[in-house]
Amino acid sequence: MAGIVVVFDFDKTIIDCDSDNWVVDELGATDLFNQLLPTMPWNSLMDRMMKELHAQGKTIEDVVEILKRTPIHPRIVPAIKAAHALGCELRVVSDANLFFIETILNHLGLRDYFSEINTNPGFVDEEGKLRIFPYHDFHTSPHGCSNCPPNMCKGLVIERIQAEPVEGKRKFIYLGDGKGDYCPSLKLGDGDYVMPRKNYPLWDLICESRLFVKAEIHEWIDGKDLEEILLGLINKISIEENAQFISPDCKLQTIAVSAHEAMPQALRVQQ
Repeated sequence: MAGIVVVFDFDKTIIDCDSDNWVVDELGATDLFNQLLPTMPWNSLMDRMMKELHAQGKTIEDVVEILKRTPIHPRIVPAIKAAHALGCELRVVSDANLFFIETILNHLGLRDYFSEINTNPGFVDEEGKLRIFPYHDFHTSPHGCSNCPPNMCKGLVIERIQAEPVEGKRKFIYLGDGKGDYCPSLKLGDGDYVMPRKNYPLWDLICESRLFVKAEIHEWIDGKDLEEILLGLINKISIEENAQFISPDCKLQTIAVSAHEAMPQALRVQQ
């Protein structure tokens, strides 16, 4: 049977906010962030902000405590655990950074459920300062995709995952919300699924250009929606895959037995 790969964006998909904004706002650095934003790419700005905050006496422990308070819908954790229990391979493709993502996933007890995290490198240096770098070094080897920010093309990540040598054809389910999730959505093919968060930039872009998206589209609103739709799609794929291994005669027998067993019993009426 072909495997199912579920690829999650992180910000506003797994968690219910933008992790960069959450940390900057909680550390009281919003004004400085907004002042510097027009002068450099977002990813470079986050590295600069971590330097500024470290110089102001903010510690990595302060950042960790803030990340532990990151808002998340209560149905997201059960949804991820259920998808993993059903045999799906789970991956993250995010324009956040590795330190933020791993800190939050570890706090939620979810890190080991993901086989891979594709994101901007983030680590604590010898001075105790968080450093954040681009996934693609846009100074020496730009990715050349006009749909994506200079530091990361998620479409290239999806193409690399699709090209991995595996037995059988895998089905992909991609969940995201932002403009950066549009490029990877275009890389999905027939038989794949994309789950854009409704009324967010990815949803708007897909609505404007549905003909370019080959994957089946299933929008979601919140964590409850995400859980129901994701597990429903996994179940649908599994049923379709299992059906390929059942002979027509066997299918008919199964349907007949199931229909008989599913018939409600007559109620005894009191005289």
